Amino acid sequence: MIKRSQDEALSQINVTPFIDVMLVLLIIFMVVTPLITSSAKIELPKSTQNAKQDDKNLVIISIDKDKVILVNNEAINKENLAQILAQKTKNNFDEIIYFYVDVSVEYGLLMKTINEIKSLGYSKIALSSEVKK
Repeated sequence: MIKRSQDEALSQINVTPFIDVMLVLLIIFMVVTPLITSSAKIELPKSTQNAKQDDKNLVIISIDKDKVILVNNEAINKENLAQILAQKTKNNFDEIIYFYVDVSVEYGLLMKTINEIKSLGYSKIALSSEVKK
């Protein structure tokens, strides 16, 4: 074994501070990157064509300002919701359920109705809005 004297310099590089700096930079980039990408302002292209939809097969659930639930413009009881949806969709759980909700309806009522429909097995739910002209 070779003995070193007290005056010799250590010839190895201490990489611990370098690793610490790299980990701090990694954490900073991990925190900052989602903030940068979510704040990107993107204007989507406009289309002049309306999407084709088969109007007779649409299932539209409406909640009016009086909190009355309508399925395809027919007032229903919440107890009959499962039966009526099964009739309208012919037990097709991949059918899209469209929601038209009045602006004055509470968010809690909307979410409660959506959760009831999801518990029946329907997972495709679309919230509709009015197109501004």
